Amino acid sequence: MCGIAGIFNLNGEPVSPVILRKMTDAIAHRGPDGEGFYTDSFIGLGHRRLAIIDLSPAGHQPMISRDGQVVLSYNGEIYNFQALRLELEAMGHQFRSRTDSEVVLNAWVAWGPACVRRFNGMFAFAIWDKREQSLYLVRDRYGIKPIYYAHWGHAFLFGSEQKAILTHPLAKRVLDKRALLEYFTFQNIFTDRTLLDNVKLLPPATIGQVPLCGGATGESPLRRNTYWDYCFREPEHPSDPQSYREELDRLMRQAVNRQLVADVDLGSYLSGGMDSGTLTALAAREFPYIKTFTCGFDLSSASGIEMAFDERTKAEAMSARFKTEHYEMVLKAGDMERCLPRLAWHIEEPRVGQSYPNYYVAQLASKFVKVVLSGTGGDELFGGYPWRYYRAALCSNFEHYIDQYYLYWQRLVNNRDLKRLFAPIWEDVKDVWTRDIFRDVFLTHKNDLDRPEDYINHSLYFEAKTFLHGLFVIEDKLSMAHSLETRVPFMDNDLVDFAMRCPVSLKLNNLVEVVRINENEPGKKRDNYFQRTRDGKQILREVMRHYIPDDIANGEKQGFTAPDASWFHGESIEFVKRLLFDPHSRISEILDPAVIRNLVGEHLDGRINRRLFIWSLINLEYYCNQSFLEGFSAL
Repeated sequence: MCGIAGIFNLNGEPVSPVILRKMTDAIAHRGPDGEGFYTDSFIGLGHRRLAIIDLSPAGHQPMISRDGQVVLSYNGEIYNFQALRLELEAMGHQFRSRTDSEVVLNAWVAWGPACVRRFNGMFAFAIWDKREQSLYLVRDRYGIKPIYYAHWGHAFLFGSEQKAILTHPLAKRVLDKRALLEYFTFQNIFTDRTLLDNVKLLPPATIGQVPLCGGATGESPLRRNTYWDYCFREPEHPSDPQSYREELDRLMRQAVNRQLVADVDLGSYLSGGMDSGTLTALAAREFPYIKTFTCGFDLSSASGIEMAFDERTKAEAMSARFKTEHYEMVLKAGDMERCLPRLAWHIEEPRVGQSYPNYYVAQLASKFVKVVLSGTGGDELFGGYPWRYYRAALCSNFEHYIDQYYLYWQRLVNNRDLKRLFAPIWEDVKDVWTRDIFRDVFLTHKNDLDRPEDYINHSLYFEAKTFLHGLFVIEDKLSMAHSLETRVPFMDNDLVDFAMRCPVSLKLNNLVEVVRINENEPGKKRDNYFQRTRDGKQILREVMRHYIPDDIANGEKQGFTAPDASWFHGESIEFVKRLLFDPHSRISEILDPAVIRNLVGEHLDGRINRRLFIWSLINLEYYCNQSFLEGFSAL
């Protein structure tokens, strides 16, 4: 796992080694084990190395092919690299190292861009192909590893993080107001935009090409091609349930075993839930006394459902069962305020969820290991959020479905409040239709919508493309902030392919009950039903009972989040008021201060739970204060 950056001067001007070094220095935390540079007139590739496989100098990057025609700067892990290496060696390719990086390089030489279809792993890499005089940027199927790019004047720039791009003299730090509106609708950004105008995030499963003749001005010269997409669909001829269970068991063990390859210490997160517990159980079969890590919360001032947010007791019980070397920490209300300046700098812009607990648990793990397993993806693949899907499982057509699910995914404020909140800049964003942004997620998911299962598969597709992708972006930033590689076995290609063709009836227990719902029933009764319907991941639960305790396999879904709803109108209330009600705050130049005060006040008074909205405002304020934007008062 590493950090990459680069410059492509489309006008033929030589690349400055000084500027290239500044770009990699900005992301030095991603690769403390080494740095490397390649420059050839108008092209420059930089690299920061976090050595995981083959720790020797043979793994140094950028890596150049034997004929000198292809140069690679690579970030990621290819878990099937050993099998690919054997295939390439049979074709006559020679290797100097034991790294997966060199496999990627030779695979590109042998098969060109089509090689990415053979990769099972997480990656974001840049290729300079002298044969074609083209720069290629490539991202893995699911978007586990990020890569950003921008184009100003004659310079095309890219990097693992935005801060690498922003060191270039031509970079401009101007707020993308349309992206901000998108974020405050969904607490996420579904498009390729970022909060910086002209800085884009390469979509998952994309190969981007920039030819030398791409042009020096105007629109981005990057030509994009999507090589894969999710396809959740009911099988035409389903097998018997036992066959699915047996196959899932095999694939889970295979996925974990594939991702245990490392030449450094490896551990696992252990939250107390089923997904991380499953990974720990399977990994412990191969690695006795594997290290595990848990983050808990001080609940002395929590109330309501947040009283169950601390899962240390369950995690400790599983640690004892699997004989892991276990470490844990406890977060209190003041820990959020303490880490925010560093957190905002590392995540660069707010995305899904409240991410500071992830920052702390990654920091804890990094003290003991360089690689950690994470359970991210289990919910999105196997239906872990049934109360979401059931809200749009009974629809008359696609547009009806969009209306139902779009309303649910307005996670921060509704459209009416959004217009009031954005009053200072509304003229600049009034033509943005967030429903269309939501609808466009489905442009390539062709699926007949004839039954509830089809609508649920649509929802699984949507959440994998948006929510899960946002989780990956944040998880990458927060782990790499501590030079820690996070691996996600649930995103093994074979396991994902299985999950997409697994019948919905094996994931959700209460589908029949949903079908019986009377659509004319009063809203509150239906809402209460949706909140009670917390089954989900049934086939995964059934298989994992062989490995984890029944109370964990049967437990309700519990997200990894702090009791912030209680803290925001309790111990952290003065911090929230001081930051968000300050008339000189940076966010007051973009958003209406009176609306902020009113909406936040509803939470502080205990009327409406707006913890996600408050967290998003806090993040945005720190984002602005981290100098990601320039000329702020003139926005």
